[in-house]
Amino acid sequence: MTPMGDHRPPAGVDEAVLDRRLQRGARTRRTIVRHAVDVASLEGLNGLSLGRLAADLGLSKSGVQTLFGTKENLQIAVAECARQEFHDAVLDPVQAEDRGAERLRALAERWIAYAEEPLFSGGCFWAASLPDFDSRPGPVRDVLSRHQQDWRDVLAAELRHAADSGQIADLDAELAAFQIDAVLIAANTAFRLGDGKAGDKVRRVIDGFLTPPR
Repeated sequence: MTPMGDHRPPAGVDEAVLDRRLQRGARTRRTIVRHAVDVASLEGLNGLSLGRLAADLGLSKSGVQTLFGTKENLQIAVAECARQEFHDAVLDPVQAEDRGAERLRALAERWIAYAEEPLFSGGCFWAASLPDFDSRPGPVRDVLSRHQQDWRDVLAAELRHAADSGQIADLDAELAAFQIDAVLIAANTAFRLGDGKAGDKVRRVIDGFLTPPR
């Protein structure tokens, strides 16, 4: 029994209130980060600020700062969000495709759609963000660099599988992945400049690496 005069809420009420607050905070954080990805795809990660995001979304700057602490923490959270969305849109849908040449073509098609539609307001997030950090050592550059290398590793793995299984002629998979990635970045710029044929150029480049063995 609750002693007379004791007006404390029943057990569990404080926990429930706290849980709702945490959920609201998590939802707000996701909203901020997803909006920030679009901003960064247009202006780079250096275009982000806690105050700017607060103003865009009608939030208090102090509230945004409470969620992230520093601009660097925000930038890293934004980069990780972009990576997850990229995986969901480009990598995950091709897992049912046969390894090698078929999956590489599927990856190229997904990437073209990612940049052309685009998934993020300014096109490829990494094309917009990496130039700001490629000469600036630190946690943000490390995250962006790891994402880019992970993507090249995916391309190289499919090229290597295609060559090892006899689907295509032997090649240097790492070099080919580097070249394909460079072409994709160029295609992103071409899309932004209105080149409607950029996707076809990417397909022709991919086909050039997928020549059957003689």
